[in-house]
Amino acid sequence: MPQIFHRSTNLISRVSIYGAIVILGGLGYALYAIAMSPWYTEQNATRTQPVPFSHRHHAGELGIDCRYCHTSVEKSSFAGVPPTQTCMTCHSQIWTNASMLEPVRQSYRDDTSIAWTRVNALPDFVYFDHSIHVAKGIGCTTCHGQVAQMPLTYRAGTLYMSWCLDCHRQPENFVRPKEEVFNPYYEQPSSTHPVTVDGTRFMDQASLGKYLRKEYNIQSYQHCSTCHR
Repeated sequence: MPQIFHRSTNLISRVSIYGAIVILGGLGYALYAIAMSPWYTEQNATRTQPVPFSHRHHAGELGIDCRYCHTSVEKSSFAGVPPTQTCMTCHSQIWTNASMLEPVRQSYRDDTSIAWTRVNALPDFVYFDHSIHVAKGIGCTTCHGQVAQMPLTYRAGTLYMSWCLDCHRQPENFVRPKEEVFNPYYEQPSSTHPVTVDGTRFMDQASLGKYLRKEYNIQSYQHCSTCHR
């Protein structure tokens, strides 16, 4: 029986199979790269706000404590957005005629809320509690980035589940003393910058994290129901 297909067909079929694998692999990598890129995650992208509020000025230069505005962060799942009255505590006396603050004054006059645009927004199927993280020694900057250096606030992390699990798997890499939770300039311990807790000097995060994890009874919660309820 004569040969139906030319010998070159074998080579073509091999090249096609291997080529398809390479193309699919490349496509998968490209999709992964896009999904992790700031263009998709919106990391480092500032949001347009009704008022160009600067954390760098308020938290950094003026040293205003996070809890002055985010009053419920220690006792609630939500950090809380400050009411206009909080803004007007200062701005009824300073920068009273600044045009950029007119939306604040109008909000105060009309007794209506300012329509802030959320920067760190989780899906509805994700449960996150600020208070438990604060109580366990997880600092604001751990999740929100160097807020005291942000002229306009942007998202510092991807907010992906894998990003959260990095901490949940090894909380000792991120925990800090509770009195440092709201310190926007906190640095992890090093040989040149030791951290003292209960009279003990720690020269590295590994030893500090191990101590605090035991001291604060921090568990490595990774079960789905921890966040998906």
